[in-house]
Amino acid sequence: MAITVEAVYENGVLKPSQPLPWKEGERVSVAVSSLDSPILRAYGIMGWKGTSDELDRLLAEIEADEDERA
Repeated sequence: MAITVEAVYENGVLKPSQPLPWKEGERVSVAVSSLDSPILRAYGIMGWKGTSDELDRLLAEIEADEDERA
């Protein structure tokens, strides 16, 4: 089963913002990303209809624009 939850990193420990459906001591796989990325800030605003390559190009353009403004 795969789920996505928000968590806070405190004192070296990830603390989920909601209860998790696993038993105590059960082993899981974890993928972590910062909520500070443009794609995660926009997640859920619109349904993406393009390919992953198109999305990568779009994100690269956004990041390049942000770098130019900085």
